[in-house]
Amino acid sequence: MLQCRCKAPQAHAPTMKSGLSFLIAARRCEIDELDQLARTSELVGLIGRLVHALQRERGMSNVFLASHGVRLAEQRAPQIAECLALEQEVRAGFDQLEAEHHRGLGSGNGARLFSRIAWVLPGLDALPALRRRIDALELRPSQSTAAFVKLIAGLLSVVFEAADGATDPEISRLLVAMFNFMQGKEFAGQERAFGAAALAMGRSDETRRLQWQHLIESQERCFQVFIDFSGDAVLALWRESQSDATMAELERMRRRGATSAPADAALGQAWFDCCTRRIDAMRTVEDRLAADLRALCSHKTARARSELLTYRQVLDTLAPQTGAALFFDDADADAQAATPAQLGRHLERSVLDMVQEQSHRLQAMSDELQTVRASLNERKLVERAKGLLMAHRRMSEQEAHKMLRETAMNQGRRLVEVAESVLAMADYLSMPERTPPR
Repeated sequence: MLQCRCKAPQAHAPTMKSGLSFLIAARRCEIDELDQLARTSELVGLIGRLVHALQRERGMSNVFLASHGVRLAEQRAPQIAECLALEQEVRAGFDQLEAEHHRGLGSGNGARLFSRIAWVLPGLDALPALRRRIDALELRPSQSTAAFVKLIAGLLSVVFEAADGATDPEISRLLVAMFNFMQGKEFAGQERAFGAAALAMGRSDETRRLQWQHLIESQERCFQVFIDFSGDAVLALWRESQSDATMAELERMRRRGATSAPADAALGQAWFDCCTRRIDAMRTVEDRLAADLRALCSHKTARARSELLTYRQVLDTLAPQTGAALFFDDADADAQAATPAQLGRHLERSVLDMVQEQSHRLQAMSDELQTVRASLNERKLVERAKGLLMAHRRMSEQEAHKMLRETAMNQGRRLVEVAESVLAMADYLSMPERTPPR
């Protein structure tokens, strides 16, 4: 019969880590995520400043092209210089994210975020050539607008991924508000460029009228989401930024642009100036959102570090003899003296309370995060449905959105529900057409 020849365990076997050690590890992970969110939020603020400058350059370029190089020629040079300086800051922010990824500090959605950045960098690289063509009057205003729109859409997609990758619900809520505000502001910028060219050239038809209406409705849709996710202080600043006089003037020129009025370069300039006052006022709201985002990241990180310090202090205080049996032991109420074993029980119970509190907090954060991300998920579904219609029905983005919106209105359904129905039909839309019988 074989006998076991295993040696008895050595006296210095590795010490098993307690639950509190892993609670500390969890808190460290949360702090790392908050640090990453803080850095990403800084980049979002930089992107917002660059987008604002590019929007202004786009509007100036449209007035310049529509007036055949007469108007805003001198103003474009300093505006381009501002864009170049901000572009360098954004590129540096991109490089910093990539370097942090190599050091293991990247976010969970790094693949999607870096893919967006990879897509937008060639657009930034192509800006000098675009500007040379505008200087040479080689482009129509619509072509210039389309180029800037494509680049700005790429920059905003980076902001979208930052919002989609946020793991803290309060920070995510602020990022959702900021993304939708920036997107609404971008539609306002597109309207500025579109209206400046339309009024300067004096041509209007049903297609232009529908495109103009689409830009107005797109702004309103984005600003409504921003309102839903913003606090009272930001909303008060938003209402203050939209002065009655500016909005009244804007509406008057919108109605003028919808008619077939003769070309009026002065009116195109007046429209540009009016829209610029409105968009520059929006910048104050955007800056406030960026400042609130930085402050929130800083506050949450400081609180998490303070709690981490508390956990470590408790870990240092724990008596070595506190045993796992305490997990099931509730019998301590009749103790008359605080013996070392009883002190260990109290400390262990404090640890269990900490674990339970952390678990409840993370669950509440997860539930709230799902609510916040619902807005982003709806946008994804609508964009995918529009892309499907554009590919299979040979529609423009504007026509695809109009079809979804009108279908939703006619059927009394939400836009996202119609988008889901369109996506559910994707397999049928992809089927080759049958040759009709002869």
